[in-house]
Amino acid sequence: MRFEHRAVPIVLAAVLVDTIGFGIVMPVFPELITHLGAVDLEQATRIAGYMLVVFAFTQFFAGPVLGNLSDRFGRRVVLIASMLAFSADYALMAVAPTLAWLFLGRAIAGIAGAVYGPASSVLADVTPPEKRAGVFGFIGAAFGVGFIIGPAIGGLLADFGPRAPFVAAAVLALLNALAMIVAMPETLAPENRRPFHLRDAHIVGAFRPLFAAGNAAPLLLAWFFWQLAHMVYPATWAFWAAIRFGWSPAEIGWSLAFVGLISVIFQAGLSGRIIARIGERRALVIGLGSGGLTFLIFAFITASWQAYALFLLSACSGLVFPAMNGLLSRMVDATRQGSLQGGIGSMGSVSQILGPLLLTQALATGVDHGFPGAAFLVAGVLALTALGTIVWKVLDRVPPPEPATADV
Repeated sequence: MRFEHRAVPIVLAAVLVDTIGFGIVMPVFPELITHLGAVDLEQATRIAGYMLVVFAFTQFFAGPVLGNLSDRFGRRVVLIASMLAFSADYALMAVAPTLAWLFLGRAIAGIAGAVYGPASSVLADVTPPEKRAGVFGFIGAAFGVGFIIGPAIGGLLADFGPRAPFVAAAVLALLNALAMIVAMPETLAPENRRPFHLRDAHIVGAFRPLFAAGNAAPLLLAWFFWQLAHMVYPATWAFWAAIRFGWSPAEIGWSLAFVGLISVIFQAGLSGRIIARIGERRALVIGLGSGGLTFLIFAFITASWQAYALFLLSACSGLVFPAMNGLLSRMVDATRQGSLQGGIGSMGSVSQILGPLLLTQALATGVDHGFPGAAFLVAGVLALTALGTIVWKVLDRVPPPEPATADV
């Protein structure tokens, strides 16, 4: 495997380590909330949804700001600062005495979590436009590897108490920051930097160049519906699995690790080749169709083995992120990649505000009425709405990708 620039594996490693840290804490989050809040699992589901809203609300404002700062000062300093903030956040949550402290930790994580915009900008800086979709797929692969390792470690560390995984995540984030200080090169050339203007550091300012290019509005709308649907996993999976199957934190961790394994095999080995062969537009149709069908079936399954079988079907949904990002990144020039990626992150934050509110409440309401799959039913409808938007408004209106000349 040959990368276009030595910064690419460093950034992918940073995403990997960050995802490991995030995955470590997922299996114990329900237990920690029920302990600190003295509530049952159903109530903890709603509280977790509110915490995700806090995370997303702060990220909504931070994403375009960090993206524009990276267009002004470069990617390196922004990435390092975000990693240090993540370390402080996990350390804070490790010693949180009340639920209020967990909410504060989620707010800090929302600001630091806008790091994926600068990370994606690094890949856009050093990769030719026709190869970006494939390279963006490696971010998904790094995320998948993190979800193999992180939840598995978190499930094991849960034996030492619900706070132990947070300590481990804090140490990993700190090591990540130190490694980037030593090894991370700057990828934004001085001639491609532009002044920072607060008037541009918001979601409308980030997408303004896209609208000037045309054809972007339905694409962004479809991506928003998909992001909203995909929130069913971080917002409800741990709670749904505990309610539907009675899984322990360790079993939840292993299920997430299996998802990560499938994701990394597909993202690293197949997504780039598929997109290069059939194009970004057809890849979107396959990815959205696979995801929507998976969500709908999840709503009605009754056995653990069925969940693992569906993970295989859902693998093709990994085409959505690289194909979408590849299309959009080709619509702006080199001076606006950070702003674009920050805007994409900000749009994702809106879905992270609305998604947990919608999907955790759907789960809780469904449980009250004997249908724990309600959240996945809602997610399936949203994903198919995204698919319909692509088929109706996008397929014949976005310029086809330039042919790839070599493997990434």
